[in-house]
Amino acid sequence: MSCSAIDYFIFVPAYNVENTLGDVLSKIDESVLSRAHVLVIDDGSRDGTAQAYEHFMSNCAENAESAGNACDLKSRFEYFKFEQNSGYGAVVKKGLAEGIASGAAFVACLHGDDQYPAEKLGAFFAEMENCNLDLLQGSRHAVAGEAKRGGMPLYKRVGGAFLTALENLAFRVKLTDRHSGFIVYSSRFLKTVDLNRLSMSFDIDLELIAIADARRFAIAELPIPTRYADEKSNLNVVTYGLRVLCQIWRRMRASKL
Repeated sequence: MSCSAIDYFIFVPAYNVENTLGDVLSKIDESVLSRAHVLVIDDGSRDGTAQAYEHFMSNCAENAESAGNACDLKSRFEYFKFEQNSGYGAVVKKGLAEGIASGAAFVACLHGDDQYPAEKLGAFFAEMENCNLDLLQGSRHAVAGEAKRGGMPLYKRVGGAFLTALENLAFRVKLTDRHSGFIVYSSRFLKTVDLNRLSMSFDIDLELIAIADARRFAIAELPIPTRYADEKSNLNVVTYGLRVLCQIWRRMRASKL
């Protein structure tokens, strides 16, 4: 396998994900890695997240050596840690800024808790390239009943559907799952965004979608499987819901954020 230029930049928000991080990284297809750089962003984890990353990298090096790969996939990974928990928005801003600086054509967000399908990244990047898209979001609701089968709690299914319906009234592009964090962006779009003005909280994804919508960038979605385990969420659903309503209000007041 030959080393190629970086076309894809993948950043991985990681907070207390010692049990899932290695599995998430191992699911990224080698054909994607050969064109990508992966940045794991540890948001001040207090568990063994750093050790899980080191263990993965050790296995990665051993596998590359035994396979005789000309291009060591170990060089495709990087680890950054905030000394203190800085919040999801800070992690996303860091990832997007590094993605833009890398010169990659596309920047993807892949959560380290295994809630989203790393193995689907290849299909998402291909869709971005083939359809000339600027933002592609994974939807857990595009296929009827998928969210329930995947274990998404009832209150999240109902609440998410309600908020998405309201958002679709306000926004140009209609989507089925505006609250999925599995998103690929074009650098062309990201370069038009002032990252410093974006939220430091979970609604940063909504802001980016709203900006892309208002500026008429090409937005689409693809179905993804739903994966819910028993892990504790760091998201305050009431606060998040209020932030969503604020985004809707802002969009209805102006055509551009």
